[in-house]
Amino acid sequence: MDKHINPKDLLPFLEDVSRRAGDLILSYHRGEFHVNSKNLASSGIDIVTDADLASEELILKAINKEFPDHDVITEETEVRSKGSRWKWLVDPLDGTVNFAHGYPCFSVSIALMEGDELLAGIVRDPLRDESFCSLRGGSAFLNGNLIRVSQAQSLNRTLVATGFPYDRAVAPDNNVAEFSRVVTQVQGLRRGGSAAMDLAYVACGRLDAFWELKLKPWDMAAGMLLVQEAGGKITDRHGSPTGVETASIVASNGLVHDLLLELLAEV
Repeated sequence: MDKHINPKDLLPFLEDVSRRAGDLILSYHRGEFHVNSKNLASSGIDIVTDADLASEELILKAINKEFPDHDVITEETEVRSKGSRWKWLVDPLDGTVNFAHGYPCFSVSIALMEGDELLAGIVRDPLRDESFCSLRGGSAFLNGNLIRVSQAQSLNRTLVATGFPYDRAVAPDNNVAEFSRVVTQVQGLRRGGSAAMDLAYVACGRLDAFWELKLKPWDMAAGMLLVQEAGGKITDRHGSPTGVETASIVASNGLVHDLLLELLAEV
């Protein structure tokens, strides 16, 4: 039987687990680790490290101890469904390529869904000691302080982020044409390498918008809830309401959303 959850009790759990996972990742970041390729289709650029696996093991153990009847979907490990209405979505190290190169942009992302609805989420940046967390209907916070999306109203005053899929060398829908269309219309365009952090940055106003194709549920879940609870807007690239299974995501402060969608529709 599913364990009853008081949503307000989730935040201490999320903050503790994500902090411990982030600290573990930092121990690898400052030491040594092994890098392995996940699959041939990615031409070796889709990788996993010891830090990914160690972080995931820590998070899985914590969830299984506290919520043993819940389902868990993770990036690195196939976990058998228990048929629960509660589902955790875990990216133990979002931004693995950055991490492997020593580039300082990676995060831990954990979210909980009840049925098809996102209930709680956290994105932890261990390098900057920043925790972005949110509850459905409970606003969004950065290290305990309320955050809101930006107020930019024109694209030429926006800082926007995007990313590219691992199969970009062989797949036609690789976001290159979209990038080329948008880059000349905005004040700045960034490719951070961690979708979870990009979404968290939209939520706190550091970015005005973000879009990407072919993300996985664990990449987006916590960040999507952050944007929504911070007053932003989430759709697919066609402007339709969407969830964690979407093939594309557009997140913004809401004020420039339609303008960005129009650019993407031209491609």
